[in-house]
Amino acid sequence: MIERIGSLLILGLCSASAWAAAPGYVPDFHPEQFKGPPAGRPNEVLVLGSAHLSALPKTFTPDQLEPLLSRLEAWKPEAIAVEAVSGLQCDFMRRNPARYAESVSMYCPDTAPAQAATGLDVPAANAEADRLLASWPATPSAADRRRLAAVWLAAGERNSAVVQWLRLPAPERIAADGLSPALVAYLDKRLQGRDESVLVAATLAARLGLERVWAVDDHTADWSTPKELEKAAGEAIMKAWDNPYTKARANTDAALEANLGKPGAILAMYRSYNAPGMALQAYRSDFGAALTEPSPQGFGRGYVGYWETRNLRMVANIRDVLGHAPGQRLLAIVGASHKAYYEAYLYQMHDVQLVDAAVLLR
Repeated sequence: MIERIGSLLILGLCSASAWAAAPGYVPDFHPEQFKGPPAGRPNEVLVLGSAHLSALPKTFTPDQLEPLLSRLEAWKPEAIAVEAVSGLQCDFMRRNPARYAESVSMYCPDTAPAQAATGLDVPAANAEADRLLASWPATPSAADRRRLAAVWLAAGERNSAVVQWLRLPAPERIAADGLSPALVAYLDKRLQGRDESVLVAATLAARLGLERVWAVDDHTADWSTPKELEKAAGEAIMKAWDNPYTKARANTDAALEANLGKPGAILAMYRSYNAPGMALQAYRSDFGAALTEPSPQGFGRGYVGYWETRNLRMVANIRDVLGHAPGQRLLAIVGASHKAYYEAYLYQMHDVQLVDAAVLLR
């Protein structure tokens, strides 16, 4: 969390006196009240709040995810969105290093090896992936899948490349059709990682016969805190987070992680993250506490501004996916603190119906 303060916090340098004592104008139009029904099948979205698996203790192993995967597979999503930055957004951020150099280093894979292997830069590779999928054969060959995997890597879509890798029989996972030995080694290593975008999303996509996952994270709201203010900003946010709700969340997480390795522990963890009441606890411990921290510079309000902007743009990316092929079932896998914001913003959409993850996880 402190890392976000140092590198991603947007400073709302507003006077505390500007805070209105009473709510302002309330519009009389509420989009969520006008849900249609649409002509044809509705768009259904299931938001799965997740742990970041890389942060779990060593007692977690990928095979423990099977009860979760089986429930998600039974729901049969037709699109899967993950908390990853798209190749096109990374390309944009690379062109604006004064603002985004740190974000690129944290969230964007190096596409240079795949560009060298395929001859495609990020925009060209994304266009090539679209072209390939537009005429994708009903029974793709191993060469087709290797080629698409290479193109996805050049496009900056490493999780979609993993989907193609998983759909290949192990003997066909070789350096050919645009995949260099280095790219093969990269994909094999990616399969061994502890990342929900691979172990849940890409694994599920391959099982369901999907050709990709959708990267919908957004870091265009990132902005580094001025060096001279980093210490004060960090101290202000950490003080806000030092509250009973944060301690309660930490205790809950510790208890859940202590059971990892036991039957049903991962499912219990996901049930907890997606249970009623968890959203309000997360708000009170984190964003609500930051919103009311009293620094004259409005450090907490700047952080909340960043957080809301990021989630709005993430949800806009999901809505874009749904708009291209109306009538989908979409699974959105995201860090648990995003879940409530995803659902609140998606709920406002005319052509989105939410599915309760807590029911699916029973």
